[in-house]
Amino acid sequence: MQFIKHDLGHRTGGEIVEVILKGSAANVRLIDSSNFQYFRSGRRHRYFGGHAKKSPVRLQIPSAGHWYVTVDMGGYAGRVESSVRMLPGKLRPFVDTPLSTIPSLVRNEQDAQFDVFISHATEDKEDVVTPLAVALQAGGLSVWYDDFELGIGDSLRQKIDQGITSSRFAIVVLSKSFFDKGWSNYELDGLVTRAIDGDQTLLPIWHGLTKDEVVSYSPSLADKIARNTTTQTVEEIADEIIETVLGEAVEI
Repeated sequence: MQFIKHDLGHRTGGEIVEVILKGSAANVRLIDSSNFQYFRSGRRHRYFGGHAKKSPVRLQIPSAGHWYVTVDMGGYAGRVESSVRMLPGKLRPFVDTPLSTIPSLVRNEQDAQFDVFISHATEDKEDVVTPLAVALQAGGLSVWYDDFELGIGDSLRQKIDQGITSSRFAIVVLSKSFFDKGWSNYELDGLVTRAIDGDQTLLPIWHGLTKDEVVSYSPSLADKIARNTTTQTVEEIADEIIETVLGEAVEI
């Protein structure tokens, strides 16, 4: 696979790399030195970023080390040019900013079938996800939750894709179990892409995680407005989401 490589050298954690694209949409990856070798040889690798349709793309360096940015077309036709520059940056501290104070937090898509899509790991169903889904539904929201939507014989990938693309608001329950799941990460890739494109709003819920653990998995997720089950109950989180979603729907 052909790709453009930008060698960032040794960087410190918290810096932000700005990638400017000219031409077609492209895959933009921020990769450390060991995973870059895996990527170059076509092996499975970890990276930050994803498919970008808008420029510039800003990604935060999660930790000190040697980092690269790669840009590729993913096998599709087209042409892209890219340049990078480093910006000073710092992650916002975790604060419980009221969701209702965030402008345009929920988007009113005319063709949206669901108000909320919930991405999660199976291990978190009992403690967090099922109570949250039930509370949101009881509060008047239409919720895409696999226990509600999947039936015998359904294609898991197809149903997930349909749920992601037909929901206005996406909740991702981040936990240690979530980080270990292939399907959870498949969902997250789709949700992040829609959030970057401005088609959907993403609300992470941290469950049993510290700030450092979220940063080590995804600095971009760690810097988003989030809710935390250690500081709020599931019911309190559900009430705030309901108020925000329904409030936005009424105003529009």
